[in-house]
Amino acid sequence: MAERRPFLISIYQSLAWALTPLFHVLHWWRCRSGKEISGRKSERFGFGSMPRPTGTLVWIHAASVGETMSVLPLIEALSDAGNRVLLTTVTVTSAELAHSRLPENAFHQFVPFDAPGPVDRFLNHWNPDLAMVVESEIWPCLFDRMRQRSSPFVLLNGRLSDSSMRSWQRLSRVSGYIFNCLDLVLAQSKTDADRFRRLGCKTVETPGNLKFDAPEPQLPLEDLTSLKEQIGSRPVWLAALTHPGEDEIAAHAFKTLEKEFSDLLLVLVPRHPARADDIRAQLELQGLSVSSRSRGDRIERETRVYLGDTLGEMGLYYRLAPVTFLGGSFNDAGGHNPVEAALTGSALVTGPRVSNARAVYKDLWAAEGAGRASSPEKLEELVGELLRQPQMAVEQAERARALVEAGRGALAKTLEILEARFPIEVRGKGHEALHE
Repeated sequence: MAERRPFLISIYQSLAWALTPLFHVLHWWRCRSGKEISGRKSERFGFGSMPRPTGTLVWIHAASVGETMSVLPLIEALSDAGNRVLLTTVTVTSAELAHSRLPENAFHQFVPFDAPGPVDRFLNHWNPDLAMVVESEIWPCLFDRMRQRSSPFVLLNGRLSDSSMRSWQRLSRVSGYIFNCLDLVLAQSKTDADRFRRLGCKTVETPGNLKFDAPEPQLPLEDLTSLKEQIGSRPVWLAALTHPGEDEIAAHAFKTLEKEFSDLLLVLVPRHPARADDIRAQLELQGLSVSSRSRGDRIERETRVYLGDTLGEMGLYYRLAPVTFLGGSFNDAGGHNPVEAALTGSALVTGPRVSNARAVYKDLWAAEGAGRASSPEKLEELVGELLRQPQMAVEQAERARALVEAGRGALAKTLEILEARFPIEVRGKGHEALHE
């Protein structure tokens, strides 16, 4: 007998169905702040913007840029082997990244709102042969609907914090039903795998963390050469992928540090470039001279902050600075993947709140491959120490890169597990390259 749907999930779906008309208002409001694209509204309500392609279709859902970056190598391998790949995301920035980085056999749509109508329309239209959600994208309506379909359903690169597990355990009937919707969990670590098993997941494997398999970010060498010539011998540090509130922290740290380093340059890269004009205005109100990448501004002698307000150029920004503060770690964003910074030779400092990549950071901290600032004042101290002692920064960056290189291999293991269990082909050019 099929397991009966818990009452709370039925209530959730009824409310989501009743409130679906309000999603039009929500979408309009999010468009005003640049968080949605008005011309693609229909996708959020489950309508496909193109016909379903013929052949095997693999659907992968990744919430935002970090998750998208982690699965791009997997998408490339699946695409290389002849599968069609549908990538869905939530954020505009991840959609822009997908537009520039997806291979020929892959395409992007926005994920539907988690309500019966949008989810049913989406699944009926695309009818994926294999469906995968990334890391911790757990949505009750979607999971319930996938339970009713024959398509295999996988949690990819799964992670689950201890606090999240305890929250789910307080709703044991709901969590048992939700996690039994999954045919397979591919966990980032043994700790994550144990937590998923305790919540009732039927089959759990531990191929490792896909974020370690991220490729080294590429960049136009002529741009790097030009910017380095403009910077000259000035000391420089990077505040990368900052969120509201962290721009102010970085600016305050910069003002403190420039008392010692009089010609210091701060490269500031907001997580969402749409905030760039507001950030520039705030910095200029503080008397800081700002040059913007998107405007083609040069880094002049009087430039104190270089605003990296572009997408897809983190490889460039990391290579400009021997020291990086990685944002999203002094607020509720949960931190960002440190692997790109580690692969580009920039010594990393982060704030204390990094739940999105805690396993990676724990390894980095243990290996002294990254610094952890418990407060904005500690951030100033750690960045200053690394600027003061360049060799220390070099050695810290080398330890971080060595740890990342040692952790690679999750992609190949993930592909082998998927091919063994599900009706997909992975033995294309990409699969062979993983074993060379």
